[in-house]
Amino acid sequence: MNSPFHRPSRIASTLGVVLLPVALAFASGAMAQTAGAAAPAAPAVSAPGATTGTPAPMAGKTARADAALLRDIAHANLAEIATGQLAAEKATDPKVKEFARTMVDDHTKALGDVTQLAQAKDVKLPTEPDVKHKAAMAKLKLMSGASFDRSYVKTAGVADHVATEKLLKKTQTGARDGEVKALADKMLPVVQQHLVHARELDGMKK
Repeated sequence: MNSPFHRPSRIASTLGVVLLPVALAFASGAMAQTAGAAAPAAPAVSAPGATTGTPAPMAGKTARADAALLRDIAHANLAEIATGQLAAEKATDPKVKEFARTMVDDHTKALGDVTQLAQAKDVKLPTEPDVKHKAAMAKLKLMSGASFDRSYVKTAGVADHVATEKLLKKTQTGARDGEVKALADKMLPVVQQHLVHARELDGMKK
């Protein structure tokens, strides 16, 4: 026969079996919430190609002003080559012919340097002299003899080299690109030497 004093123990045991899983489930849920609150939020990752700010300037592009300087330098060399070729054929004075051949050789080399730099900078250069020099060429073609020699030395020899000297000095001080400045540094002494020679010839022709 069971004693009535044993019933509470049985009831307590039964309640323990029922409540223990509930308590464990509650504790697990609390721990999960605590862990979730403590975990730091993952940083946002931008999608590939997404814009996050102002785009950087395109590499290899030269400022518009520098590109214009390169085109002007190319025009100056093209003009000297064209008039030099004409004078090498039409000049009657051997010294003028020699000067003209030097102009063709030196300015062809200079044009090669300009072209190489312009290609690296993605700048399109002219392929023929500008309108002003085409008009001067047309006048020279109508001349001959001593008159041609004097006119060539005065225009292509002196006046054009004075203008080119100014252009190169402007490039030295005004260009933003260091390589464009370096090109002007390289060309200027040659142009100044041409100018000295042209002035000597011009003095002989007066």
